[in-house]
Amino acid sequence: MLARVQSSAVVGLDGVMVDVEVDISRAQNPTTAIVGLPDAAVQESKERVRAAIRNSALTWPFNSRIVVNLAPADLRKEGPAYDLPIAAGVMVASGQVEADLGDAVFVGELALDGEVRSVRGALPMVAVARDRGARRAFVPAPNAPEAALVDGLEVYPVESLTQLAAHLLGKAPIAPYSPDDIDEDAESLGPDLADVIGQEHAKRALAMAAAGGHNLLMRGPPGSGKTLLARAIPSILPPMTNDEALEVTRIYSVAGLLPAGAGLVRERPFRAPHHTISHAGLVGGGSVPRPGEITLSHHGVLFLDELPEFGTQVLEVLRQPLEDRIVTISRARQSATFPASFALVAAQNPCPCGYLGDPVRECRCPANAAARYQRRVSGPVLDRIDIFIDVPRVDYEKLAAGAKGEASSVVAARVREVRAIQRERFAGTATRLNAEMGPTEVREHAQWKLDEQAQRILSQATAQMALSARAFHRVLKVARTVADFDGSDVIGSAHVAEALQYRERAE
Repeated sequence: MLARVQSSAVVGLDGVMVDVEVDISRAQNPTTAIVGLPDAAVQESKERVRAAIRNSALTWPFNSRIVVNLAPADLRKEGPAYDLPIAAGVMVASGQVEADLGDAVFVGELALDGEVRSVRGALPMVAVARDRGARRAFVPAPNAPEAALVDGLEVYPVESLTQLAAHLLGKAPIAPYSPDDIDEDAESLGPDLADVIGQEHAKRALAMAAAGGHNLLMRGPPGSGKTLLARAIPSILPPMTNDEALEVTRIYSVAGLLPAGAGLVRERPFRAPHHTISHAGLVGGGSVPRPGEITLSHHGVLFLDELPEFGTQVLEVLRQPLEDRIVTISRARQSATFPASFALVAAQNPCPCGYLGDPVRECRCPANAAARYQRRVSGPVLDRIDIFIDVPRVDYEKLAAGAKGEASSVVAARVREVRAIQRERFAGTATRLNAEMGPTEVREHAQWKLDEQAQRILSQATAQMALSARAFHRVLKVARTVADFDGSDVIGSAHVAEALQYRERAE
């Protein structure tokens, strides 16, 4: 007897429908075969499914030849997510269950006792099934919150194979999952800007970076507060929109980083990989491409502490994602394109010992050591950074006074106002932030908005600072954000001067 059950696979960040066909026929030598380009984990599923069915008070077909076909056959099938649909197909093909499963999709891993375990990528799997006409989704209970984010179908949280069989037989129906209310205004758990003593100029630069989505590099001696400032950035970023939150949730679902029972990701990502990370870990990779840290930072912040300590090859692979905001991973078996719209925030010491130019401690580095240290970060990478700031040692008087500056909530309110201006400016386009403007948009919204004095200042600075065309455009983007902070449509000399001040340390 033949049974057909729908499941799905994940390719890149997208789901692809997979038909699970189970054929059972009489045979003197019982065998079970899985065909359709399965990997080792899928091949092993026949043993998991057999044990799960036996341990769930169901019957495994004896004296039978069982063939499981996973179509399309030219798509490689990976992972244990096909356990549940194979088990459902065996139950239907063997006559233990009579049910119409044409409008249902099944995903889930089986334990030997029949427990249904969570799988990665449930959100895109269910989403593609909905687009192909499915109206019911049977998923592991821990994956139900993310699967329920897809509108237009009922999600059934399955805890065990016994529970699924009882549901399909009509003995004990499973209640469709009902998501809890989502707190869209959940606050970030990072440090507050008010906790950072002094460094008012750095806080101003952070606000600019947060409002316009600009890349930022902080230089200063150890203990000056660079890392604390960077970790405070999420507290001034606005909440993600529903579309942004769905994108981020899809990425984390595919990467297997959603906590059990988690639904929509509301907090903007903040990723801080160690400097020993490989280039594949940063941009993504593997024989089957998986997202890396820059994709996990999508719509959020990628923080690289001790920037020169990262490998040269690792830093160079950032060049294309910083410019195009996507990353394409090509392998012999397949290729995938991942989103990478993130703000890069980096920190570094001025030299190996960290005290070059410090007014209190003397630099102990040999001659030319500081220059060699800073040359570890190439010019093309630095040219893609919008804002450079010095974070010097904090004076004792400020530390002893302990006076707190503006709270993150106050700065965040201004950042939201600037983001609202940008939404109105770029309405109807793919651009969201000033940092994402292309050449045409830079001319229309920045270069043509300069007053005469601002044009003169920028002309002189371009010659004196030997700005590249890319750096010239980045100055205009930052100046546009500075003007937005002042609520001005015209970019004045003060706005350009501040933007140029942020470029000083790049040269």
